[in-house]
Formats: sequence, structure tokens, C-alpha cells
Amino acid sequence: MEYRRRAFLGAGATGVAAAIAGCLNSSNDGNEGSIAGAELALATTTSTYDTGLLDEINAEFQDRFGVQVAANAQGTGQAIESARNGNADVILVHARSQEDEFMRDGYGVNRRDLMFNDFVVVGPSDDPAGVGDTEQATAAFEAIASAQATFASRGDDSGTHTKEKVIWSEAGIEPSGEWYQETGSGMGNTLTVADESSAYTLADRGTFLSMQDNIDLEILLQGPIEGGPELLSNPYGIMAVNPEIHDNVNYQLAMAYIGFFTSPEGQELIENYTANGQQLFFPEALSEDPDFQQYVPEDWQPDSGGE
Repeated sequence: MEYRRRAFLGAGATGVAAAIAGCLNSSNDGNEGSIAGAELALATTTSTYDTGLLDEINAEFQDRFGVQVAANAQGTGQAIESARNGNADVILVHARSQEDEFMRDGYGVNRRDLMFNDFVVVGPSDDPAGVGDTEQATAAFEAIASAQATFASRGDDSGTHTKEKVIWSEAGIEPSGEWYQETGSGMGNTLTVADESSAYTLADRGTFLSMQDNIDLEILLQGPIEGGPELLSNPYGIMAVNPEIHDNVNYQLAMAYIGFFTSPEGQELIENYTANGQQLFFPEALSEDPDFQQYVPEDWQPDSGGE
């Protein structure tokens, strides 16, 4: 069900902005007074929710600021559509092409690189398609299609589904037939379906690791974190919804959330979050050499000013 925002319950915009100006560097304990009672509408991906990372971050943010975070976990495409409709203050997603379109259309502002992990190709241990013998994502998908081995696709316009379609395209394959099954659901449920069907699927490493003890699937092709192909990289971005498009969005609180998530404290929470003894996400917001391109669509170039 799509999130529908509540009326703003906290202080006015001036009070919120003044509070935020000192919040992130405040040494005071307890809630940050003048934004207490506000609610942040967050549209995000199922992977951040299924891994439990959001629970960790949001609990700290809510305790620090005295606010509530209403998180709506969907596929990236659905999360972005919610924001387009004015039903989110901030989005946390992982499909750069869709993020770029969202910004070009004027809906998103103040984008920041947040963190990354990678995708992995997982499947049954007997590996009937021989995916474990491949070294590239395209070769892995070619092997699955050639064997017509069951493949569980999210089929939900999520960041994972977007990446999957890129791999099929680069492999020159249009998957179809009984062996190709679309679940139309999140990563956790798709992994469960793949497990029950002894199927292959593309998964983000974080969600797979968080569920590893409950499913009988194995990583058969690693992503770049473990030396695999760069095509399986999985960066996450966060951005505020443009208040000039939707005047009901809580822009000040959205920027407080982005500030907390990308601060040293937020990045440390990401770095220290583990499942089964393994780090699920890698912080990317802090750098000695910040990348300007993170704030704008990847193919955008400044006007040279020439005639």
C-alpha cells in the first residue's frame, strides 16, 4: 500500500530550519526540540528494509531528533513513483538511471552518494546451468538461458530488476518461457521463491547474507566486492523531493535525514552493520575528494558559457 502522508504536526518551517542548523553537531542529549513530533515520509527499496539496516539507522535518527520515520519499502521504480506523486519527502534507492531521470524532471534535489554493496548470482548448490564456471555476469545469464534453468526475476521495476535487465540486454537475450518466472515482489520474497523452486536469481549481497541461514542457495558468481565483474556493482543514492514541485513535502526534515545518514555518525552505523558476521553495506558519502557528479545526472555537463 502506498504511503499517504499525514498533516505536518511539528513547528513551522522557520523553526524546523533553525533547529536543523545546529542538530547534527549538537552535543546535547535527547530530542532536538523544535522538530519533535514531525514525521518523515521515506520511500526506499526492499533491500534496505529486508536487511534490517533501516531499523538501525531510523532508530538512531528518531531518538536523536524526536521525530517519526514512516518508511515505505518498495522496488526502486515504485519508490520513485511515490515521490513523483508527492507521497515521500526523501528517497533512498539504487538505480542510477532512474535517479537521473527523476532529477532531470525536476522532482529530486540534493542527491548524495550514500553507500554501496554489489549484486551476486545465486542458485542451487548442484548448479545445473554451470554458473559457477563463468566469470562474467553476461556469461552466467547466457548459461542459465541456454540450459533453460529456472530463473526467478523480481519483475517489479526495482533497482535489482533494472540491473537484471541490463545484464540480459548486454548478453543479447530476451528471457521468456516457463523457465523465466517473474515474482513481482521484493528481494526477500524473491529469494524465498528461488529457494523453493531451486532457481537462480540475481540478489543484492546484503539481502542474501541476511537471509543465508534460512535458504538453501549459494553464491555462484561474486560481484566486485569479492573480485567479480564491475557490472554487478550496486551503489545507493539518497535525495530530497523538490519542494517547488510538491509544496506538501517536509524538505527541512528530509535534509536533516540526508545529513544524518551521510554524516560520520551515520556512515559509521552503515559500516558496522553486519549479518552472519559479514558487513552488508559500505559507506560512500565521506571522501577526501568528493565527486561533483554525484549531485547531478551522470551525463550532465555545466554550460561553458560560450556562444
